[in-house]
Amino acid sequence: MFRKYRIRNYDFKLIVMLVLLSAIGILAVGSAEESLQNKQLFGVIAGVVMMIIISLFNYKWLLKLYWFMYIGNLILLLLVEFLGKEGGYGAQRWLRIGGFQFQPSETAKILLILFFAQFIMKHKEKLNTFHMITVCLILIAVPWYLIFDQPDLSTSIVILMIFCVIMFAGGLSWKIIFGILAVTIPALIIIISIAMQPGNEYLEQYQKNRILAFINPEEYSSDEAYQQLNSVTAIASGMLDGKGYKNNEITSVVNGNFVSQPQTDFIFAVIGEEFGFKGSLFVIVLLTLISLECISIARHATDLAGKIVATGMGGLIAFQSFINIGVATFMLPNTGLPLPFVSYGLTSVMSLYIGMGFVLNVKLHSKR
Repeated sequence: MFRKYRIRNYDFKLIVMLVLLSAIGILAVGSAEESLQNKQLFGVIAGVVMMIIISLFNYKWLLKLYWFMYIGNLILLLLVEFLGKEGGYGAQRWLRIGGFQFQPSETAKILLILFFAQFIMKHKEKLNTFHMITVCLILIAVPWYLIFDQPDLSTSIVILMIFCVIMFAGGLSWKIIFGILAVTIPALIIIISIAMQPGNEYLEQYQKNRILAFINPEEYSSDEAYQQLNSVTAIASGMLDGKGYKNNEITSVVNGNFVSQPQTDFIFAVIGEEFGFKGSLFVIVLLTLISLECISIARHATDLAGKIVATGMGGLIAFQSFINIGVATFMLPNTGLPLPFVSYGLTSVMSLYIGMGFVLNVKLHSKR
C-alpha cells in the first residue's frame, strides 16, 4: 500500500499552482458572498490534506478497488434519483446525509476516471474490438444517464468529454476515432435540431431557452441572456487592472446584483471585474499550466492506468475551465459548471483535490 518515496520526486510545483489558484478562488468567493468564504477555505484545506494523504498511497493498490468505485458511484447517483434535494429549475442534484449535503455528480467525474483507468488497463489488448468498445459504452452510459436525468446537461457533457479523453489515452485506434467522429458529429447536430423543436421533450424548456438566448441574445436580454450579458460587461469594465478587491462601486457585478450566484458559475466575472485583464489572464494561465502538468505526468507514467488517471484529470480541468469561462464571456450557451478550484462548492473542490492526489502519486511512480 505504502512505498518509500524520495521527497525530491514530489511534484511541489503542481501543489503550489493548485493552492495559488484556490487562494484566488477563496478571495473571489469572499467578494461575491462573504458568508461563504470560511466554508470555501475549509473545503480547500480539507481538500489539500486529502490530496497529500492520497498522494502517499500506492495508486496501483487503490485502483484494485475499481469495481467498488463504480458501484458506489451508481448507488450515490441512484440515491439522488429517489432521495435527492431539488435546486434551481427543479434540478435534483444534491444528496443530504445528516447535516452534510454534497453533489454526487461532482464525485462521479473522479470515480469514473479511476474506474476506467484500471478497467481499460485490464483489457487493453481488446480495447479496439467491437465487443470491448460496446462494453465501455454501456459502462459509461449508465452513470451518464443518471446525471443527465437529474437534469444536469452540462455535467453529462463533461462526462462524455472525459470519456473520450480516457479512451484516447487508453490506446483507441485513430481509425476508430475518425469513424466515430464521422458518425457522431452529424448525428449530434440532427439530435440537437430535433430537440429544439416545439413540443419536443428531449431538453428541458430552460435548456432550450439558454441555447436560443445564445443564438439571439438581444431577444432574451431581459431573462435568459441577462446574466451572461452582464457578466461580459463586468469583465470588460475591469479593463487592465480591475476595479479593486471588494470595491464599493454600485455598478459592480456584486454590489449591483446583476448576476445571481456569482460565487459559483460566474466567479470569473468577479475576477475579471475586480482583478482586471491581468488577474483573468493569471487564472487562465494557472489552469492551463495545471492541465499541461497532468499531461506531462501522464507521459512518464509507469503503466497505462497511471497514464489514464493523469490524462483524465488534465482533460477534466481543461474542458471544465473552457466551458465555465466560455459561458462567462458569452462564447458558449449558459451552463451550470463551476470553475475548477475557484468556484464555491465543497464537493467540487474536495473531489478535484482527491483526483489530484492520485496524479501526484502517479508522478512519484513515474519513469526517471
